[in-house]
Amino acid sequence: MKDEKKTKIIKTIKIDVDKCNGCRACEVICSAFHAAPKYSSNNPARSRIRVIHDPLKDVYVPIYAGEYAVAECAGRDKYTIDGKEYDECAFCRASCPSRDLFKEPDSDLPLKCDMCEDEEEPLCVKWCITDALTYEEREEEVEEEEEEQEEMEIGLEALADKYGLDKIMDTVARMSMKG
Repeated sequence: MKDEKKTKIIKTIKIDVDKCNGCRACEVICSAFHAAPKYSSNNPARSRIRVIHDPLKDVYVPIYAGEYAVAECAGRDKYTIDGKEYDECAFCRASCPSRDLFKEPDSDLPLKCDMCEDEEEPLCVKWCITDALTYEEREEEVEEEEEEQEEMEIGLEALADKYGLDKIMDTVARMSMKG
């Protein structure tokens, strides 16, 4: 079987920390968009983007949810940026066992940014008044070797392994009753 090269659209949100003023509009619109039904409530704990604030270092860092990590990472490096020291964990986008960031508050299931699915650009970008968030798309060449599992299947298997099928089914049932 010959490897074929295909292109894939990579969607990212570029973050300019120097422009963020900590208004948290991104958290508000994200949580409202992902409410069931849409825009019916606002709970920033359900937001797929969070603004981390370090008052001692006077910095606001927007971080959006990435992939689910089954185990906590071993990385505990420190970074110095403009003479200020930061913990690596503060910039991590993963939902992992070592912290509560990017977990659904009722079920503890991990959250992941979906780039606001059917919208032309993520709403956090659209609502950012300081342009600290910008949306970018780029094409990347990927090699197709074998038919890969769908992203949804991989995510569901990982969730079932960690939380058990019963808890996932209960959460889905609760979510469908809200809509």
